[in-house]
Amino acid sequence: MSDNTFDIIVIGGGPGGYVAAIRAAQLGMKTAVVEREHLGGICLNWGCIPTKALLRSAEVFRNMKHAESFGLSAQGIGFDLSKVVARSRGVAAQLQAGVKHLLKKNKVTVFDGQGRLEGQGRVAVAKDGKPVATLSAKHIILATGARARALPGLEPDGKLVWTYKEAMVPDAMPKRLLVVGSGAIGIEFASFYNALGADVTVVEVMDRVLPVEDAEISAFARKSFEKQGMKIRTSAAVKSLVKSANEVTVTVEAAGKSETIVVDRVILAVGIQGNVENLGLENTKAVVEKTHVVINEWAATAEPGVYAIGDLAGPPWLAHKASHEAVICVEKIAGVKDVHPLNTRNIPGCTYCHPQVASVGLTEAKAKEQGYQVKVGRFPFVGNGKAIALGETEGMVKTVFDAKTGELLGAHMVGAEVTELIEGYMVARTLETTEVELMQAVFPHPTLSEMMHEAVLDAYGHAIHI
Repeated sequence: MSDNTFDIIVIGGGPGGYVAAIRAAQLGMKTAVVEREHLGGICLNWGCIPTKALLRSAEVFRNMKHAESFGLSAQGIGFDLSKVVARSRGVAAQLQAGVKHLLKKNKVTVFDGQGRLEGQGRVAVAKDGKPVATLSAKHIILATGARARALPGLEPDGKLVWTYKEAMVPDAMPKRLLVVGSGAIGIEFASFYNALGADVTVVEVMDRVLPVEDAEISAFARKSFEKQGMKIRTSAAVKSLVKSANEVTVTVEAAGKSETIVVDRVILAVGIQGNVENLGLENTKAVVEKTHVVINEWAATAEPGVYAIGDLAGPPWLAHKASHEAVICVEKIAGVKDVHPLNTRNIPGCTYCHPQVASVGLTEAKAKEQGYQVKVGRFPFVGNGKAIALGETEGMVKTVFDAKTGELLGAHMVGAEVTELIEGYMVARTLETTEVELMQAVFPHPTLSEMMHEAVLDAYGHAIHI
């Protein structure tokens, strides 16, 4: 094969694209990745990773302020915002270098530029409008991700009205901040800025914060956010933004009443839209619906030899979904035996606010809507020895079971480190574990994971420590 002929070409080098490329190379396929900006994608460079670095700084700062409760003393507590941001950018840079190394190690060819479909099995690569190369392959995987969605009249300007990108590299700490949208992205930024002293208001069009989560968990989280000083406006919409030199006057409408809020900065976190433009899809049979490419269970589009994965292919918009989808897609192409389609009900969701929120499977309401008779278990952090020792007694674990079969339908958590704990319930669902097996499992003591056991026991009236 010539230098520009490959078995697989991946357009996009994010958590879906680079994983697809590495797995393809591992399976012996000559592979290329076309990436127009940053290897690692939005997740690694401007999303998942750098935001967690920011939130870690906020967590350490929060703990320092409560040092006395641990028998410690800390004086002159403060922070240097530029150093907080620099650490976050350094973490992202380190991991981007790691992705570059992994691609090189696996002999994946990387092309710097914008990839576009140019007829069956062909990809044209251009950089700054100038042609770079024309590539060919039997299989082409689109992994171009998504970007922040803007609403008419609420367009970001990068100065007073921010997207996630500007919110990650502030040059100064806003004293007053409005966050539009209370999904994972919005609440994580609200949590970070609130911890560092900003006066934060969150506006959510739905009737509760974190609207995809179980209602009971959302209500618990809201109380905690408000106790920390956040102002929450639900069932509310931003009607106008009026900018002056250094502040924004925001009109918020709820229940027919208008409220005027003056802030220094606004963060827009109202969802995403797929990067479907300039891919050449209009000349293919691939179908695009609401800015996302329609695929089957193996990530194949309606165009032979063209696949789509990750955020481009629709919800859930999570990096770990993209990576897993990538492996399924490539292994199916390679003819690997026993490849299983992605079960999105077994994909955990995590929000790294304070307190953290995590879930997998059906909420209690969704389970009932789908006709299940349910058994629900709950266990509070305040009943767990490790949580008390950590000084993290705010939180709860909730389980939802099918009363007839004992199937774990869903699990929902709020509290310290629940984003680490949720994996246990994901494994249980993947293995189709029943309540009997979970109750018989031995959990180590003292750990936060004991609450997972107790929440299962509570669903069947066997909880010990409550």
